[in-house]
Amino acid sequence: GSGTGRHARGGWRRGTPRGGLLGEMEWVWALVLLAALGSGHAERDCRVSSFRVKENFDKARFSGLWYAIAKKDPEGLFLQDNIIAEFSVDEKGHMSATAKGRVLILSNWEVCADMVGTFTDTEDPAKFKMKYWGVASFLQRGTDDHWIIDTDYDTYALQYSCRLLNLDGTCADSYSFVFSRDPNGLSLETRKLVRQRQEELCLGRQYRWIEHNGFCQSKPSRNSL
Repeated sequence: GSGTGRHARGGWRRGTPRGGLLGEMEWVWALVLLAALGSGHAERDCRVSSFRVKENFDKARFSGLWYAIAKKDPEGLFLQDNIIAEFSVDEKGHMSATAKGRVLILSNWEVCADMVGTFTDTEDPAKFKMKYWGVASFLQRGTDDHWIIDTDYDTYALQYSCRLLNLDGTCADSYSFVFSRDPNGLSLETRKLVRQRQEELCLGRQYRWIEHNGFCQSKPSRNSL
């Protein structure tokens, strides 16, 4: 039996011009090099568990009004634009939020949706479980992870949520918001910083800018939900 195995292996080697372990190693290194050249970030880890979040996140400093100025959408129904969120912290230290935004329902019905969220603390002060629901019964409801990736509290914030993990620990369905205290957006310097953190989330170039044209302020109540 062992003779046959040796013969088979020998035959396989003869049929492979650069066969054997050395050839395999060269092939692996070639792939590694290609990956490095292709992405420029061979060291990037896209597993959700590896993502850095804001250190020593302070809920009280984060509270107040935030304008969503860019977003990466998840699967399914989601706020389109004119998204404004207000975070607050009660006397027990529990964080909650209300949000407004334009939603397109049934492809052609534009409404201003009111959403509510409550946040449960976890061991990491920047990672929460967010329970959310729409004031109107047919709007989405559910529970998502809600991570504050970065913020300086006064100017910008980057939020991230992964709804579904792949088997390898990367994210299959995520969404993310770039928030600004100013509806007119962020400075060039801050945008560069945010872009770098978006790359770390493996979401580079996947965001789109959000319009603020007063849709939720100016529309009559019949368009409000």
